[in-house]
Amino acid sequence: MTEFTKLGLSATTLQAVADTGYTVATPIQAAAIPVALAGRDVLGIAQTGTGKTAAFTLPMIDRLGSGRARARMPRALVLAPTRELADQVAESFAKYAKGTKLTWVLLIGGVSMGDQVAMLNKGVDVLIATPGRLLDLFERGKILLTGVEMMVIDEADRMLDMGFIPDIERIFKLTPPKRQTLFFSATMPPEITRLTTQFLKDPTRVEASRPAMTADTITQYVVRIPSSDPKAKRTALRALVGREDVKNGIVFCNRKSEVDIVAKSLKTHGFDAAPIHGDLDQSLRTKTLADFRSGALKILVASDVAARGLDIPDVSHVFNYDVSHHADDYVHRIGRTGRAGKLGQAFMIVTPSDDKALDKVLKLIKMDPQELTLEGIDFNAIKDRPRTDDAKGRSRSDRPRPVPKSDNVASMEPITSPLPRAEKPEEAREEAPRRSRSRRSTKPETAPEIVDVAVDAAPEIAVETETAPAKAAPQRRDRNRDRDQTREAKKPEPQKEPRLQAAPGGFGDDIPAFLRRPVVFSD
Repeated sequence: MTEFTKLGLSATTLQAVADTGYTVATPIQAAAIPVALAGRDVLGIAQTGTGKTAAFTLPMIDRLGSGRARARMPRALVLAPTRELADQVAESFAKYAKGTKLTWVLLIGGVSMGDQVAMLNKGVDVLIATPGRLLDLFERGKILLTGVEMMVIDEADRMLDMGFIPDIERIFKLTPPKRQTLFFSATMPPEITRLTTQFLKDPTRVEASRPAMTADTITQYVVRIPSSDPKAKRTALRALVGREDVKNGIVFCNRKSEVDIVAKSLKTHGFDAAPIHGDLDQSLRTKTLADFRSGALKILVASDVAARGLDIPDVSHVFNYDVSHHADDYVHRIGRTGRAGKLGQAFMIVTPSDDKALDKVLKLIKMDPQELTLEGIDFNAIKDRPRTDDAKGRSRSDRPRPVPKSDNVASMEPITSPLPRAEKPEEAREEAPRRSRSRRSTKPETAPEIVDVAVDAAPEIAVETETAPAKAAPQRRDRNRDRDQTREAKKPEPQKEPRLQAAPGGFGDDIPAFLRRPVVFSD
């Protein structure tokens, strides 16, 4: 075990560490701090809860002790994957730098951007940010990264899971190539290895423990239930949370929607519980975490946004309501308990549909958790109530089902709009020539009569009259009456035989001319 006094830290920083009550460095701190103080790049491999935050915060404070910040040009940059983790880094920096004149600003979403910009304009030494908010302010011209001397990437594998790697690559390229980089990750998948090869200069690799191994201070249990019904899972969870030795605990769910449901169920049954996930307002998330840290809240129901990096020192229990989709997430979830040498317990509820996910977890941790049986609960008799879809409480199965349309039903439906001329039924096409031929045999084919036949004829007009809006029908009848009065008052004068041309969009060339719209060409 290595004491902090032997790591080369300044007297001011050592006093700040002593004020927090720590005297002995963790393995990752003992390995990383001297290398970082020497100005070299660090590649730190350590699982969560091993003290990575102090491993880069303490040497950063000493190295930035001399120098002066300029407006919009931070001297150091710390990137974290989540708002909660960034906020935790900011708290750690404020705690260890209290004896210095260093300034810092926290850039996260969900809070006022104006206050953040005002701090940047004054000039800050350390910028602690999530990638999204940092790039947002950069694109607005509020930040310049050309003065960055030190850059820290925390929880890099979590960055990969959340899709931030392209943003990280862009931020790397915006900083000076001569910067010092401290890169920390719990695991080293190929994409992370590629990133370190590209942007780190001959880094010193420090590894505190084997990746993805659970701490010996955590007792792990598997609780198997015979039903995958959500109500059965919630019943099992309440039985576990209600155990006498549960001081406080975090319940992890795979989906944000499930977080809200589980938290509501626990509160309904008298447990002091509250949800936290990425869709909640940032002020509410901050307050919920503060209440849980202070002991004002007993049960925190969370998505994996809270699984990594959160420094909640005294969590007695972790409950996996869902088996995690990724085996690594299980390690980070249960890492919220059993920290700093304290004992903790972790429970995992397993249903018949979780066999594949469970196998991945067991292969990763290379151990078999203890089997725990919940007595006195008949899980096979528990069934969740069907969800209702209206105020009357009808279940989805009670909703009236739509009647499938048969050919007869479809043919009886009322016409709601006039048919286009090119899409008339075959019966209408055949009826129109028969009517027109009978009229043609009794009346001469003069221009006014052609208009009269076109108006009277036709099935098309009958369809339009039946389906048009009520206000349009009287206007059409008035126009017809006006035409009749005009014909009675004034007989058509003899005129030359007009040449007729079918209006575009008509029935076709085989339709008699008197059904077509007349177009008169003067000679």
